[in-house]
Amino acid sequence: MLLLSNMQDGAELIPEQESVEKSLSVIELISSGGSAGIIIMLLLFLLLIAAIYIYFERLFAIKAASKIDGNFMNQIKDHVSNGKIDSAQMLCAQVNSPVSRLINKGITRIGKPLEDINTAIENAGRLEVYSLEKNVSVLATISGVAPMIGFLGTVIGMILSIFEIANSGGQIDIKQLSDGLYTAMTTTVGGLIVGIVAYMAYNHLVVKTDKVIYQMEANSLEFLDHLNEPI
Repeated sequence: MLLLSNMQDGAELIPEQESVEKSLSVIELISSGGSAGIIIMLLLFLLLIAAIYIYFERLFAIKAASKIDGNFMNQIKDHVSNGKIDSAQMLCAQVNSPVSRLINKGITRIGKPLEDINTAIENAGRLEVYSLEKNVSVLATISGVAPMIGFLGTVIGMILSIFEIANSGGQIDIKQLSDGLYTAMTTTVGGLIVGIVAYMAYNHLVVKTDKVIYQMEANSLEFLDHLNEPI
């Protein structure tokens, strides 16, 4: 009994070891990569902001361009058939969409050969498509550049780690070695995330733009067919 009591007293003198779970926030994770990692992550963050801004700016512009009254072409054809060219142009100006601007370009050429009208509409269509696709190519560039910048951070991080190993003199400092590894891993993840976001945004805008282009082509053909109808 005396031995058991002494063992219990000794156990009370031993401090209890509590397991402490260390959590790592995103900011701490980025800052752990050193100055090189911070610079690369800052650059990736700026690219992400640019990609998000371009995406929403173009998305709202494309949505606005795709809105058109379903009865627009019927009204245009009625005005043209009745010889009310001024009324047709006024209607196009009120709608003020890529489709209405193409139709208005064709209306201004009424009286000329149909081929000339078609050429004028095609030229105006190229300008409208260029306006719709403005800055969209930047998203494609970001989607390709961001992972490359991330991989650059990976190479820099590995170089830093190898440099510390080479100059450790046989005694590797885990803290200094981890800085290079943090730089390598965080920049890779950051570059891939930005690249994926930009790539998805680019493809979504391309699909939206193609729908507007199809709408422009369909209405232009309908207008030309109406002009080609026998009176």
